[in-house]
Amino acid sequence: MNVQNHPVVSREEWLAARQRHLADEKAFTRERDRLSAQRRALPWVKVDKDYRFRGPDGELKLADLFGQHSQLIVYHFMFAKGWEEGCQGCSFLADHFDGADLHLAHHDIALVAVSHAPFAEFQAFKRRMGWAFDWVSSDGSDFNYDFGVCARSEDAAAGKATYNYEKTDSAEEEMPGLSVFYRDEAGAIFHTYSTYARGLDLLVGAYNFHDLTPKGRNEDEIMEWVRHHDRYEGGAKSACCHGE
Repeated sequence: MNVQNHPVVSREEWLAARQRHLADEKAFTRERDRLSAQRRALPWVKVDKDYRFRGPDGELKLADLFGQHSQLIVYHFMFAKGWEEGCQGCSFLADHFDGADLHLAHHDIALVAVSHAPFAEFQAFKRRMGWAFDWVSSDGSDFNYDFGVCARSEDAAAGKATYNYEKTDSAEEEMPGLSVFYRDEAGAIFHTYSTYARGLDLLVGAYNFHDLTPKGRNEDEIMEWVRHHDRYEGGAKSACCHGE
């Protein structure tokens, strides 16, 4: 939208237009509530595979990532072996974690980032970003492959990789995503939900602020303007690939 030539009206005309739009906003809120209820009603899959991770105190099982909670949100953070810094888009999203983490922990939810790189390789970057949230490595495990965020190099090169529940020739070896798990009182773990691409928008609180403003997100490509938060005077475009 061209904000320079935007229509300007009287307060009465503005109020009438705003009330019409409010009706659409309320319909959207009700639809979002319906989709959220539908999401919670999805069937679950029991997780029997023995996934192993590496954290600050050594090896961890998937059950360990829950801590004392029954619900676990895993953010699949794009940081591959040999990288010196994480994906800019994932970093933009992760900047929202620490503020939410305390509230989540007090409502029976653990939030953990998981990356494919060896644990030691992303510690300097985590310190640089000033983050405190839990972040572990799945190096040597099939976890990232099984939950749809890593592709074998030969599959990615041949355009046979799957991302966001469909085969695509644009998938890379490392992609972003989020997975949710539940642990029952007997200790059984279930995979309840995963989302990718634009499904991750809900986690980016800054975008919700953008959407309230006249210029909106003001981007030609998704996250093209995003930088690591200590490099906003320059730097490359986001490395994340997000489709619809």
